[in-house]
Amino acid sequence: MEYTLFILLLPLLTFFGLGLFGPKMKPCVAGIIGTVSLAIAAALAYFTAWDYFSAPRVDDVYATVVPFHVEWLHFTDKLHIDLGILLDPISVMMLVVITTVSLMVHIYSMGYMKGERGFQRYYAFLSLFSFSMLGLVVATNIFQTYIFWELVGVSSYLLIGFYYTKPEAVAASKKAFIVTRFADLGFLIGILLLSYFTKTFSFELLTSGDHSIFADAAGVTFLGGSVISWAVALVFIGCAGKSAMFPLHIWLPDAMEGPTPVSALIHAATMVVAGVYLVARLFPVYYFEAPEVLVMVAVVGAFTSLYAAVVACVQTDIKRVLAFSTISQIGFMMVALGVSGMEGHAGLGYMASMFHLFTHAMFKALLFLGAGAIIHAVHSNEMSHMGGLRRKMPITHITFLIACLAIAGIPPFSGFFSKDEILAACFEFSPVMGWTMSFIAALTAFYMFRLYYNIFWGKPAQHEHEPHEAPANMTVPLIVLAAITCIAGFIPFGHFITADGISYNIHLDWQVAGTSIVIACIAIGVATGMYRTGTSPVPGRLAERFRGVHTAAYHRFYIDEFYQFVTHKLIFGGISRPIAWFDRHVIDGAMNGLAWVAQKTSYAIRSLQSGQIQQYAFVFLLGTLIILVLVLYV
Repeated sequence: MEYTLFILLLPLLTFFGLGLFGPKMKPCVAGIIGTVSLAIAAALAYFTAWDYFSAPRVDDVYATVVPFHVEWLHFTDKLHIDLGILLDPISVMMLVVITTVSLMVHIYSMGYMKGERGFQRYYAFLSLFSFSMLGLVVATNIFQTYIFWELVGVSSYLLIGFYYTKPEAVAASKKAFIVTRFADLGFLIGILLLSYFTKTFSFELLTSGDHSIFADAAGVTFLGGSVISWAVALVFIGCAGKSAMFPLHIWLPDAMEGPTPVSALIHAATMVVAGVYLVARLFPVYYFEAPEVLVMVAVVGAFTSLYAAVVACVQTDIKRVLAFSTISQIGFMMVALGVSGMEGHAGLGYMASMFHLFTHAMFKALLFLGAGAIIHAVHSNEMSHMGGLRRKMPITHITFLIACLAIAGIPPFSGFFSKDEILAACFEFSPVMGWTMSFIAALTAFYMFRLYYNIFWGKPAQHEHEPHEAPANMTVPLIVLAAITCIAGFIPFGHFITADGISYNIHLDWQVAGTSIVIACIAIGVATGMYRTGTSPVPGRLAERFRGVHTAAYHRFYIDEFYQFVTHKLIFGGISRPIAWFDRHVIDGAMNGLAWVAQKTSYAIRSLQSGQIQQYAFVFLLGTLIILVLVLYV
């Protein structure tokens, strides 16, 4: 399976090619090169999945394959940094997910970005981002993961700030970069702690179940927690930053300033699920060595999911609704990992998390690309500028509705199956967790159909140009993703990806499933009554009745303002500014004073260096006489 190396090399070479020679190409040529390159990588990824999953199992477990491996940096016989490709069920699944969504974004961008300045540069950045994510998911060790983790951060910074002439885009890209860098500092410290005590970076060794590699960490504690618990908790901080978990979520809604296809790429299957993927990759370490951290993962995920769902219910920018929806759904995946066990049905949460990662990637990419088609038609992100678009944009309408039904958890769409498995795992863990996540699922159904009705139903808004359906290179990706959303739920996911590698058949818990369907239908019914016609006074009355909560939720509960206060008022104003004053006036003043004294002194004595021999001889004789007088009379 050495050919898998080309899955990474193709987008990398495309990045260099378009980066160096793109300005000399016609925009359409650059777009075709980027798209064809990604299409070949996607075909290789599909072939890899077929080749891997069709291979015979050993003891009902899929083998781990390393088709490429090279030692990069050597520290000791045990500790070295390698570069390679690791193929196992979750990395192969991620190859399929990333290449599929990225290919749809490449095709869609041919229409959406047509005529944009920097079109070639855009496709170069897309290739770099795809290469970075692909390298991250096939990494053989945690340090290689960190290298590609940072490349993902850099490439997302470039894509979010693509419209570099817009101050909002520049601010959003810097915000994303800075917030994730703080989180990645925790990730790096966690890597160093983990590798110091285990003497390895290798995922295979860390997750092999051999507890002896953690022997050196036995008895080493800090503030009541074991050093391994601290290490994986710090790794989770990096995951929380990349996956926009509370309170490190603030960068993701602002990332909407990038092109809409970029939003689909970042928020659907790639950057934001990197944290979920890494927790899943290290799941045996969390489960066996730090189970208390796994509980923390579940709690943080649940709170994040609830917070984001509440905020999404009152947003008016359609891309921000989808952004907070992404945060909420990533929280679902984290919760599923946090409540999971390892063996048999106990590992339901792990399988459900990966299943939801797969299904969510498809229908969330569909939602973002559908939103892009709508924005392309009405030239606005605001719901108030939309309404009644179902007749003018029939393909976008049907595909968007399919995605809404999927994320709301309505059968037979894919989101129903993956969400139901998460809820079943949550109820097995704790009834409180189960009902909490069920309530969040109801909020999801409500705000998604609030979005749907405000866009496609109600009273049409007045537009300068009549809205119309997007061109074929934008609608074809919508149709493909909608088709996948319709059938993906029937994939026997438990046969391919489980916590212990041993397959089992998914059995729907109809008590949980039936309850979730009823709750989702009630939530959709409420949204229908409030928003279908666009004339109901209920939303306005509720907003007025609960003005405080509504305003707080609209402003994201002022988390961004809190960060601004802490950074600008306290850190910059209260700490940095006095230090800067002391540096400029005291430190620089002292140095400037010494320079002033030296200058004045030099000006005062410079007459002694006149260059006149007579003056030097006079001074010499005068000095000699003074010395003689002192010697003779003193």
